[in-house]
Amino acid sequence: MVAMSGGVDSSTAAALLKEAGYEVIGVTLDQWPEGTPPPAGETGCCSLAAVDDARRVAGILDIPYYVLNFRELFEREVIDYFIASYLKGETPNPCIACNRKVRFDALLKKAMALGMDYLATGHYARRLYDAGRDRYLLAKGLDADKDQSYVLYSFTQEQLAHILLPLGEYTKTEVRQIAKRYGLPVAEKAESQDICFITESDYRAYLGRKVAQAIKPGPILDVKGRVLGRHRGLPYYTIGQRKGLGLALGKPYFVVALDPERNAVIVGTKEDLEQRVLYARDNNYILWGELPSQARVTAKIRYRAPEAAATWYPLKDGRARLEFDEPQRAITPGQAVVYYQGDLVVGGGTIEPTQVPDF
Repeated sequence: MVAMSGGVDSSTAAALLKEAGYEVIGVTLDQWPEGTPPPAGETGCCSLAAVDDARRVAGILDIPYYVLNFRELFEREVIDYFIASYLKGETPNPCIACNRKVRFDALLKKAMALGMDYLATGHYARRLYDAGRDRYLLAKGLDADKDQSYVLYSFTQEQLAHILLPLGEYTKTEVRQIAKRYGLPVAEKAESQDICFITESDYRAYLGRKVAQAIKPGPILDVKGRVLGRHRGLPYYTIGQRKGLGLALGKPYFVVALDPERNAVIVGTKEDLEQRVLYARDNNYILWGELPSQARVTAKIRYRAPEAAATWYPLKDGRARLEFDEPQRAITPGQAVVYYQGDLVVGGGTIEPTQVPDF
């Protein structure tokens, strides 16, 4: 089973697997919220055009194609999670939630129930097997600019045993060339960079429409607790934000923390925005079966962040403590932190709030 979004990556993944001799079927997930018309644009995995493109590709490849209704699951596990995270002062990553709960959990189980051996996607990452460790491993895609291992850190061993990632050995340029060779109409299709279920100008407008009654104005405080102004609601602000604070203080101030207990936005200087330690919850580990007492790793605190050297420590409650060699800017609660050793994904977790000052 190939999860087909209608884009060039998943389409090419299906073509490569068929060429390799697999019996392939394509599926697209209908996960647009009930009662809301899906976007009609050319990009986005939820759009009508995406379904049409995936169906056309399946026809060209001569593979069966189906659309599966995952609306209720997607709304519960991705949209509701997205909204709840913002309301409690965190910045969520809905793509990771979708991978963890929808694609590689529910969809993989559906594939197994239908008699499939594997679920394949168009992610740029590599699935490996280490006989010495007797473990499946996850490695970065060879195209450093497109590597998506960051959003796949939640893989379990059972899932990796039934996952195929055929694009991990290719660059994006090569993938487009392969799509052209197969005559796929999506070979030059633009990539979607937006959150798939948001059609408004940005996520703030979406939250304002969905949960305006739960978003309350409150104080803007500095790191010493002094009131500097008023904010429009915690979900409208993110760690590291400088513009749109409505403050005229003679020097730059940044959002350094969101405090849901006080319903306060905490601001400070550039120096206040930097920290060397973070804590992560809901950790998953791919590289290790048994956890070491500590380990040297590199870590990414957001998808496009550079890796930074750090020491990882496990905590008794399942959380992890990460101590960076150099201070990191704008560590953001709710985002994923992913640990690496070289090209291999060690694992990852969700960053917890650590910067709310105790006035």
